This record gives sequence, structure tokens and C-alpha cells, in this order.
Amino acid sequence: MTATVNRPVDLARTAPATVPGVSTSQAPAASTPSLRPRKPLLAPQGGPTVRPPAAAHLSDADVERLGKELDALRDRIIASRGAKDAAYIRRVIRVQRTLELAGRATLLFSRKRAAFVAGTAMLSVAKILENMEIGHNVLHGQWDWMRDPDIHSTTWEWDFVSPAKSWKHTHNDLHHTWTNVLGKDKDVGYSILRMDEDQKWEPRHLFNPLYNAVLAPFFEWGIAIYDLDLEAWRDGDKTTEAVKSDLKDTMRKVGRQFGKDYVATPLAAVPFGSGKEAFIGTFTANMIRNVWAHSVIFCGHFPDGVDTFTEEEIEGETRGDWYIRQMLGSANISGSKLMHIMTGNLSHQIEHHCFPDLPSNRYAEVAVELREICARYGLPYTTGPMPKQVASAWAKVFRLALPPKRDRRLPKAAVNTVPPVARRSPLPIAARVV
Repeated sequence: MTATVNRPVDLARTAPATVPGVSTSQAPAASTPSLRPRKPLLAPQGGPTVRPPAAAHLSDADVERLGKELDALRDRIIASRGAKDAAYIRRVIRVQRTLELAGRATLLFSRKRAAFVAGTAMLSVAKILENMEIGHNVLHGQWDWMRDPDIHSTTWEWDFVSPAKSWKHTHNDLHHTWTNVLGKDKDVGYSILRMDEDQKWEPRHLFNPLYNAVLAPFFEWGIAIYDLDLEAWRDGDKTTEAVKSDLKDTMRKVGRQFGKDYVATPLAAVPFGSGKEAFIGTFTANMIRNVWAHSVIFCGHFPDGVDTFTEEEIEGETRGDWYIRQMLGSANISGSKLMHIMTGNLSHQIEHHCFPDLPSNRYAEVAVELREICARYGLPYTTGPMPKQVASAWAKVFRLALPPKRDRRLPKAAVNTVPPVARRSPLPIAARVV
């Protein structure tokens, strides 16, 4: 795609048209092309030249009205945050820490099978709660409004080998801004998997299922490597010094995680004759957490019904169009209240992508109204039970491992010649001047 650079915009005039719930730091100046923008500037009105097929029936006025409805919904939730919400997250943190302490203590006696199973189970649940319902959501700034320095996005360091700072950049700033935009959102396949028909097929994609099978139990390690953003370095968008700095941060974090899980806990169990079993128990808990997190993430982003987008489709995107992209590019998981908590309420992935900074315990409430809005505007709302969504995502992994079928009506040279995925642009999407 040939980028069109528009005239600079009065940021003060267009300030309301920024990405809802995403970092508000401004794009870098033209003198620092090696840095990439954290967010686009959204057009104050109008719309893209081409809207996604699922939203093609909506006029500019419809989209503007939808955007205002969702802004109003977000504002109502923000205005109603209070003691009940604060009590919820503090209660979850207490439960998580109690389970972790109890799990590690029980593993001290893990030579006994019952203690091994109980300790591993408690530690697994504790790690899932910390990553999903606490860490992920705290790092999104969902609880910053409490002004509690112990539960704040700037101070929280989660139980994951990827440093919080690195993850916030690739996830909060890039993925949530460019959701499912091919060439910009590298979460589409994590730079290793082919997860969309418009990604050019290569022979290495035959190993799609194998890559994903390895990624699942070692998900935190895959994310840590991914968060180094080595592709940006290769493309010249990240300096070597920045890569070295990020690598040092990651190695320090890996050291802390290893020290806690694979040194301190097993050593404490040695006097009780359970050192080996405690090591295996903590390793197993990490694997269980990784497989669970991988499944939840894939259910929210890759099952059938989830759309991807081209850079052309987001050129001139308004606030309402941004909301639509989040809704079309995400999928929910239906289930019990306990399941929602264990997924970090990412079972409400659509709501999370529309409002990433709202408290996770409010997503179920938001979902009722958001689903009604989707129905009223004729937009799909993709949801389903977890087994179905997991199966759908894995089916896509297998299906896209194979080269696209040749259309016999086309000459051989025309096969697999979809437009190449554009590389990330060093410039933000400029708001159009009207």
C-alpha cells in the first residue's frame, strides 16, 4: 500500500477522537523515525474509504451514533466505579496469594502423592488467577483509579517471564491499537503462525500445528521472545541498544522467576525429602497456566467469525470505526461466573477490546448492553462455549498450515498472489482535516 501523508492536525481540536482506553502518549516526531507510534489519531468524522464487509451496511452517521453510544456506556461505568469494585480486586488478590502460599507449602511434602497433587493444583490456580484476572488487568490500568501503589499499572510485576514493561508495549500499545490489522498487529500469528488466509503461505507453515503445540505449554517463553520485538529491530524500527536493554530486562526477570519457582521452592522442600517433587510440581503448574492462557487467548482472537483488516480499511478510521474493528476482531467465551474469573474475564474479549481499561468485574454487565447494540446495528457478536472456540481456533491452525487451493479458473501464476502484507508504517494514521 502506498501511504498518503496528510497535513498535521490540531491535536487539541481532535483530542476526543483518540483510541478509547489506550495509551495517550503522542506519536514520535518525524526526526525519530526508528520509533513507532503507540496510537493512531482518529478522524473526527467521516469514515474509511472501505468498511469491513460486516459493517458495510452502516453509514457514516450510523457509525458516529454507535461510537457515541459506546462512549456513553464507558462513561457510565467509569462514573460508577467505587468501593465494591475495589473490594473485588483486593479479595481476588487475597485468594490468589493464599492459594500460592498454600500450594508452595504443600509441595514441601510432595513426596506423598496427595500433597503433590494438591500443591500443584493450588499453585496452578494461583498462577492462572495472577496472570489472567489480576496481572493482565492491572497492567491495563483497570485499577489505577484506586490510587493504590500496590495495585497499579506502573508498579505491578506479574508472575511471567516477560517483564511487565515489555508486555505493555507489545500488548497494550500495539495489539490493542492495531487489533487484527495485517502488517501492524503482530499478535496475528505471533510472527510464527499463519492465522489468516491473507497471510502469504510459505512452506514453513506446514508446521503450523507443531509450532502451536509447542507454544501452548511454553506460552510465557514464546511471549517473552515475542515481546523483545526482534522483527522491529530487523526492519529498522528498533535500535540495537533498545534490543540489548530489553534483553537485559528479560534475563533479570527470568532469573527472578527461576529463583522463585525452581530454586527457592525445591530447596525449601529438600529437608522434607521432596526437592525433586517440588521442582516437578512448580514446573507442572507453570505448564498448566501456560496452556490455559494460550487457550483463552486463542479463543478470543482466532475462532471462526473473527475478522482481520487491511491497512486500507483503517485509513480515515473514526472513533466509531475503531469500536467496530474491536467488536469484529474479537470473540467471547460463554460459561459460568467461575470460568469468567479464571479467564481474567477475557471470556468477554469483545468488551475488553472495546474498553480495555474498565474493571474486569464489570464486563459481564457491559456485555448485556453491548450485545444489544450489536444486534441493533446489525453487527455480529461472536461467542460460544470454550470447547467449541478452542476447537475452532485449532481447526484454523491446521487449515492454514496447507497452501491455498488453486482456483482452476485462474492461471497458475495467479495462485497465492494476494496483496502482500504491508510492513509497519513509521507514521501514525493522521486524522483527516474536514
